[in-house]
Amino acid sequence: MKKAFYALLIFLFFFLFSSQNALADSNFSTDYNVTYTVNPDATTRVGINASLTNLTDKYYASSYDIQVGFTDLKNITAYDEQGAITPKVNITSKGNTISLDFNKSVVGQNSKLNFSIFFDTSEVSQNFNNVWDINIPGVATQNDFSTFNVTVSYPQFLGNPTFIKPLLLDQNASRSGNRLFFKKQDLGDSGISIAFGNFQVYDFSLDYHLSNKNLFPISTEIALPPTTNYQDISIESIFPKPLNVKLDKDGNWLAQYILQSSKLLDITVKGKAKVYLNPKEEALNGSLLQDYLKPQPYWDTNSMRIINLAKELKTPFAIYQYVIRTLNYDFSRVETNSPRLGAVKVLDNPNSAVCLEFTDLFVALARAAGIPAREIDGYAYTTNVKERPLSKVSDILHAWPEYYDFDKKTWVMVDPTWGNTTGGVDYFNTLDFDHIAFTIKGENSSYPVPAGGYKTSINQDTKDVNVWIGKDFEPGLPKLSSEFLGQDSIIAGIPFNGYIKVSNVGNVLSQKQNVNTDTNYLLPKNQTNTVGAIPPYGFALIPVAFKSTPILTNTADTIKITVGNNTTYKNVKISPFFVNKLFLLGVLVIVNICIIISLIAYLYRRISLYRQRE
Repeated sequence: MKKAFYALLIFLFFFLFSSQNALADSNFSTDYNVTYTVNPDATTRVGINASLTNLTDKYYASSYDIQVGFTDLKNITAYDEQGAITPKVNITSKGNTISLDFNKSVVGQNSKLNFSIFFDTSEVSQNFNNVWDINIPGVATQNDFSTFNVTVSYPQFLGNPTFIKPLLLDQNASRSGNRLFFKKQDLGDSGISIAFGNFQVYDFSLDYHLSNKNLFPISTEIALPPTTNYQDISIESIFPKPLNVKLDKDGNWLAQYILQSSKLLDITVKGKAKVYLNPKEEALNGSLLQDYLKPQPYWDTNSMRIINLAKELKTPFAIYQYVIRTLNYDFSRVETNSPRLGAVKVLDNPNSAVCLEFTDLFVALARAAGIPAREIDGYAYTTNVKERPLSKVSDILHAWPEYYDFDKKTWVMVDPTWGNTTGGVDYFNTLDFDHIAFTIKGENSSYPVPAGGYKTSINQDTKDVNVWIGKDFEPGLPKLSSEFLGQDSIIAGIPFNGYIKVSNVGNVLSQKQNVNTDTNYLLPKNQTNTVGAIPPYGFALIPVAFKSTPILTNTADTIKITVGNNTTYKNVKISPFFVNKLFLLGVLVIVNICIIISLIAYLYRRISLYRQRE
């Protein structure tokens, strides 16, 4: 045996950093049993029970380093077979390194040393009111461990997990009460993500900045966070109020404003979001199917490179896997205004991708494979920007794709960016409670602009997107009001037309409704029209028409309008043309005009005769 001192450096990575030759030493084998005990206050006790086996008589190990990605470490203790070890902790750019000097060196072939490390951290579990999250980043180079077992113990009051990632291969053997067991074959290079709860609530305050540099007024709009199949939105206030809020074909809520010339306008929107794990069923309008397969800037489905890849990959899951394995997240681009590459260009620069490129490549490949797909821009709640990064510069936002699943009859959101940066945590089969959609881009790859993207020259550095964990979501039922827009007096014998204005005066989206119109005299006496979904602060105009009445009709009628639980009335007067106030007023105006014209003609004629006499 060589008498030379051999310091074995073993790096246990709790973040997915490249270990290079960290565990590649073939002279030693390592076995790990790691336990995460989550406490009721959301702190976690981490226990690492390890054994180090010497496979040769040429070297011995007397020290050991573990690189952990957690920055918050408390109550660190360590032991080997001969007693306590005083750990040395050094801060690194990747977290902390825990260094151990063994009481007993691992000397001789097949000699084994058992040792343990314990510490507390606040970075594993978080209590987010309605949701508890447990996130344990993956271990790089799993193959360098002979065995690697993880046990996660959580408080019993949390109940059953809503989701567990990765999926446990043997459910019966992998669960016991409030404990979960993961083996090396379960984990691969992936971390562990567990959630408890049925939904998450967020509060938000969003600022928008508009400017008009033109010499004339312009019509403009901002995009509000919309209700989707994954989330419900309650708009508590918009100041100043918009003229209207309309839905576009993708389901975006667009608040409309008139901006006077050379004016600036600051708008503040406050509200709540309720985010669900599983999407609600949502039928895809047949007329939109082809729109979600078309090429767009950054989604070049006509590229032969994209076409050939799509023919090979075919399915959404294969496309997702290809994207996360082909692209690498470039953290250096997060702080710069680097131009968006798009699907084709990122294939030439696979190591320089951010969330937009992960999304663009997925959407382009899906569309080329005949799978409807589009882009979601929004906010993703993260407590670890290394594992789950956000990629917009001004206000930290995120982008991810969704595809239409014809079997489930709904849009399904996936996140290949986080699938890549977490080293394989499943963001395909199950997303999470952390993604809030601000805009949906299907018809256009660049519009609408999400909150955080409305800047002027004087507020480029302002923080316009503020999102925090909420508690309650009690917006109440949708509230609609109606109003008849039309004349109070009707001339008998002439058809009568008008509009019903249906306004959403509540905080949440109103769904498709029947608008019933009932009269006592006007025909038809009963009419039923349909008004589509209306966002908060929005309205829709429904045209209505009544037939002409007999020419001598002289009566009053009431138009009754019913929309949902709302009923309003409009009183109208029907009269013959010769007693109708509007008609008489019109006749009076015409008579006066004729008199004025006659007087002018008479005066002009007198002046002409006078001049002739002169």
